[in-house]
Amino acid sequence: MPAVTDSKLCPKIILEGTRLTHKTDIAFALNEHPRIVGPRRYRYHSPLVSAEWCGFTPQPWGRGPINFAPEEAAQAMETFATWARLFELLPYYSWIVDRFHLSAQAYQLREHGTSYEFAWLEDRLRPLGFHHVFCWRSPESFEAARVRRLKVSGKPSQYDDLGQFVVEQDLLRRLVAGSSLPSLELDVSDDDVAGAVERIADWLESTGGLWAPGTDQEPGT
Repeated sequence: MPAVTDSKLCPKIILEGTRLTHKTDIAFALNEHPRIVGPRRYRYHSPLVSAEWCGFTPQPWGRGPINFAPEEAAQAMETFATWARLFELLPYYSWIVDRFHLSAQAYQLREHGTSYEFAWLEDRLRPLGFHHVFCWRSPESFEAARVRRLKVSGKPSQYDDLGQFVVEQDLLRRLVAGSSLPSLELDVSDDDVAGAVERIADWLESTGGLWAPGTDQEPGT
């Protein structure tokens, strides 16, 4: 990678967590926050990536890189590798990812009992400066979150069993802890998205995660 000496902000954030933990709300807020992507005088498009995109099947809420069928494993791994290659080709841009490989790992363990190895992917993400933010909420706060979500959800049935979210959350916590990427546990039980974004910005600033590795930026500058 060529050396860069300016202070261009190009954080790379993977948001993980179960449903109802404000991941997408936080992703959009991060992608427009001046502490994360710099000041903007007008609104323009910037990439939000998600492994939750269900592009493997033609029906709504179908399968994709997270909930792929066993026979689609090669397609899913190639999808992750393709994203990794794009990140490598554009290292000096901000990338905010709403669920990625750990969500896939958790789903496949839970639904198929299969453990997919993603060390190869993290070995490519880590030199680029990717950080995990694990969004979680207290078990007792899921019910109120569901009530709010049912007002806008196109598929209310996916929120029938809140117990599965608590189980998935515990599994994701273990997977994040075992990841080689730097990670932050972010409690969103208070539903304060703006406050969550500020905590993420504080953490990234303290770790140097707002800038690309090797750009002479020191944590806290």
